[in-house]
Amino acid sequence: MNLRTLLSGVALLTIAATFTNANAYELGYPGFAQPPGLTIGASAGLPPPGIYSFNQVFTIQGNLIGPGNALLNPTGTKTGAQVAVEANGFLFVPGWTFLGGNYSAVLVQPFVMDSVGSPVNAQAAGMHNTYIVPIELSWKLGDSGVFVKSGLGMYVPDGTKTGINGLGNVGNPWWTFQPELILSYLKDGWNLTAFLYEEFNTKNTVTDYRSGDVFHAEFTAAKTIGNWTVGPVAYYVGQVSDDKSSAFYNGTINVNRYNKWAVGGMVGYNFGPASLTVWAFEDVSANASRGTPIAGIDPATVAKGASVFANLSFRLWGPDAPSSPTLPKFHK
Repeated sequence: MNLRTLLSGVALLTIAATFTNANAYELGYPGFAQPPGLTIGASAGLPPPGIYSFNQVFTIQGNLIGPGNALLNPTGTKTGAQVAVEANGFLFVPGWTFLGGNYSAVLVQPFVMDSVGSPVNAQAAGMHNTYIVPIELSWKLGDSGVFVKSGLGMYVPDGTKTGINGLGNVGNPWWTFQPELILSYLKDGWNLTAFLYEEFNTKNTVTDYRSGDVFHAEFTAAKTIGNWTVGPVAYYVGQVSDDKSSAFYNGTINVNRYNKWAVGGMVGYNFGPASLTVWAFEDVSANASRGTPIAGIDPATVAKGASVFANLSFRLWGPDAPSSPTLPKFHK
């Protein structure tokens, strides 16, 4: 009985901050700066020159699974994990060209609420780190319909931070740099896009722990007919490098790896002055392993469930008459 109590107590400390994914990173961090599936509907193309605004809301609902959940719930029940996010952003398309590509920039401010259910009973709410993309370049390959876009985004460590390790709330006390590569086929109403990006974290300025790099691959296959756009979507997200611990944790490394795959669908409608897009995912596979053993038991967990996104975008200003937007969105 004493051993079970000890194991449960340590597992609570290990899993308490696991809001949306495997605990494959520093305690208190959800494992990625950007929730997977966020870029759906975006492409390597650009709308006409102007300033565009987008407002995005989404929720992630799931249950913790894996050996770590068995430590939390020895009776076989599950612990729920939820996230709700609202983000306001701007897309700047000044009409400039550089190296043969069209230039754009992005600024986004997300606000987050998340929680983990019984027996953890943890909640947090506040401002997430601001996301900025100082440069993106989009190239159109002749009349083939193929577009290529590349850029570098970054999450600035200005979010709400509390706790002894700086991770008691939704902000992160480090920079996350996010290079991206987007490949699209945009012709005859089709949007076939692969959006690839990776998160590179700097050290936590409080603990010196460095969470591993995270790779995202998100896919859109949509067809526009009249004002409607519909199609299937999918994503993969996984940690691709080990964490690097510090003296703050006596060199202890948390879980080293996790992987998630999800499929879903999207539907959008162009109202003229604004466009609304909604998409949803169901996790079809999720796993976590290589957790730091607790009395020989792997405490790795991963949240498996569903997510729903909605994005409203519109043109704020342009040098010419306003035209229908091409779905700029919070893709960071």
